[in-house]
Amino acid sequence: MELQNGHYTLQGFDVGELVSRYQTPLYLYDTSVIQHQIGRLQKAFDVPELGIHFACKALNNIHILKLMKDWGIGLDTVSIQEIWIAKRAGFPPERILYTPNCVGTDEIEMAIQEGVQINVDHIETLEYIGHHHPGTKVGIRINPHVMAGGHEKLSVGHIDSKFGISIYQLPLVLRLVDALKLRVNGLHMHTGSDILDSGVFRLAAEILFDAARKFSDLEFIDFGSGIKVAYKADDVYTDVEELGQVLSESFNNFCREYGKPLKLYLEPGKFLVSEAGYFLVRTNVIKQTPSTVFAGVDSGLNHLIRPMFYDAYHHIFNLSHPLGKPRVYNIVGYICETDTFANNRVVAEIRPGDILCFKNAGAYCYTMSSNYNSRFRPAEVMLHGGRDHLIRERETLEDLLRHQQELI
Repeated sequence: MELQNGHYTLQGFDVGELVSRYQTPLYLYDTSVIQHQIGRLQKAFDVPELGIHFACKALNNIHILKLMKDWGIGLDTVSIQEIWIAKRAGFPPERILYTPNCVGTDEIEMAIQEGVQINVDHIETLEYIGHHHPGTKVGIRINPHVMAGGHEKLSVGHIDSKFGISIYQLPLVLRLVDALKLRVNGLHMHTGSDILDSGVFRLAAEILFDAARKFSDLEFIDFGSGIKVAYKADDVYTDVEELGQVLSESFNNFCREYGKPLKLYLEPGKFLVSEAGYFLVRTNVIKQTPSTVFAGVDSGLNHLIRPMFYDAYHHIFNLSHPLGKPRVYNIVGYICETDTFANNRVVAEIRPGDILCFKNAGAYCYTMSSNYNSRFRPAEVMLHGGRDHLIRERETLEDLLRHQQELI
């Protein structure tokens, strides 16, 4: 987003005019950023076959998913509902990965019927598939016991994580594979989100390679993701080009040792869509207390919970008054909870009615929204191909009551 003659523009659109047309709160997506990020990943890795599977839990609007399909990207799904949406978006089963956690056998059955690639992270699920669906190809999600990630809630590869089959249980897995004649065609790992050091990926990769040597018929190795993006001007982030070089070298060396070229899979979510998204809200009130100035906006944790849930930072600027005098605010929502977006944040002077813009709102923002306090979820607009597209309408009262049954 650029400031030109006192107005912010995005892909040539006057953002203020978009706000006037679609109102607030509003999620706005710049698809050119997504396409650019895909290109960066493809260029960074030098392997025989790279499979990029977008973690659609980050942004699941079907119109975004259709673009991913057109751009040759696969999908990483974690629920049967995400599989159904993926197929509705046009993805063939072979481009859909399904890596669930703590689901029942009923959902495993449905996924098998859909024909997608299943990555199993539970010993009993492996046994179930072996007994009831012999011959089905399965991947195994290994927990490498590598502590990584930008927040304790984002670290999923450590020894006490609920995700994955412990690397220490590999002997048991191998006995099950042999006894049940399981067709293990891939190994998977995901150590966490917001990982900065490519050395962490290398360490986990070596653990995964060591496990892979014990399986003779692999087709792919899936490194998950966890790539960190910048949230502010001076922020640190993952050097994707360095990561691609490091992982490509170690992966290609392993493939030569293994005796055949395997596919390298990645499951980026935040990396592809975080910087493509903007969240626009309107200031309702400026409230002064003895020690704090609050800017209260027409949104809250019901629309953007990451700051409250993960202590996530989102850069916030005043779209209506960009050249105003910098002042310090606590920016808060209208929910009957402590829903603070930012503490002691310096922003150009905010007045009631001003539009504030949150950056990095493309990943895990709308998808984590709710109807708490019976608030409507916002609209989503996509800027693509020189046009603005309304890709999700703002909710109404009818949407809130739609599935509530009227009793006699």
